[in-house]
Amino acid sequence: MNRIVQGLAAATSVVAIAAIAVAPAWAQGTKFPEPGKTVRLVVPFAAGGGVDQAARLLGEQLRKQWGTPVIVENRAGGSGTLGGNAVRTSAADGYTLLFSAATHVLARHVLSQPPYDPQTDFAPVARVGEAPLMLVLGPDLPQKTLGEVIAAARQAPERWNAAIPAIGAPSHLATLLLARQANVKFSYVPYKGTQPALMDVAGGHVNLLLDSMISLLPLAKGGKVRPLAITSKARSPLAPDVPTAAEAGLPGFSYATWYGVWAPKDTPAERVNTLNAAINAAVAELGKSGTFASVGIEPVVETPEQFRRFIAADVAQSVELLKAAGFKPE
Repeated sequence: MNRIVQGLAAATSVVAIAAIAVAPAWAQGTKFPEPGKTVRLVVPFAAGGGVDQAARLLGEQLRKQWGTPVIVENRAGGSGTLGGNAVRTSAADGYTLLFSAATHVLARHVLSQPPYDPQTDFAPVARVGEAPLMLVLGPDLPQKTLGEVIAAARQAPERWNAAIPAIGAPSHLATLLLARQANVKFSYVPYKGTQPALMDVAGGHVNLLLDSMISLLPLAKGGKVRPLAITSKARSPLAPDVPTAAEAGLPGFSYATWYGVWAPKDTPAERVNTLNAAINAAVAELGKSGTFASVGIEPVVETPEQFRRFIAADVAQSVELLKAAGFKPE
């Protein structure tokens, strides 16, 4: 049984449990969302990226389930904290939610003056999916495989650099992990987003970029950048000719970005459970229909408490990686 099938099986049981948990509220006549009332999913990044795509798929499925408007609102800036802060200060009623990626949970560790603590100032609602990253190389460089890049970088580290689309993002952490496991040193070039970083790799100004597969795939398929590997444990149906990092020369390496939904911290547990049940049902349907798979996302279904524990473990691992690399908050 593959992980997607397992996830869908888990979805059925978790949704059922969540539905039972919130049954008393529904029995008392409490309905969420109220007919015609809009639910906002705030995405703290620009439209068009991987996070935005995932949010719009989830929002559309929730709209169908609820029969009420669900809008995606892009509020980019501040390394994702502008949108995060907008949700943090919103009414704790479940109508304004944050849809973000793993970047969100590291704000306190990568910014010198973070506006909040992601682990204490938000209520985790649901983790909805995981997706692999892709490593791409500038098209004019002679290396054809990850193994060749690793050999070249070990021989002449001063010649090798890597684009970092956002500090503390999965792309940043995965690049640090790759460098550590490959025993190489890169110079890191920061950018404000995937697109400018990708354009500089395509233009030959930066050597490497490791970022969301779905964001890099169009230029990789078009020959503008050279795909070397993906970070999942198995090849992706969206890019079957691109090897995994383990196949390409770095055994044991794997990494995934992930997406989740948060509410303001004072949102009642009853409302969080109601949202969790609805989101889990939406994720199960997006997995079953193949909609998530079409953009490289593997469904994830968890309770709020499972999501909270996942965040704690993910932050601990990421902080250790940042410290080992000598990272200092900006």
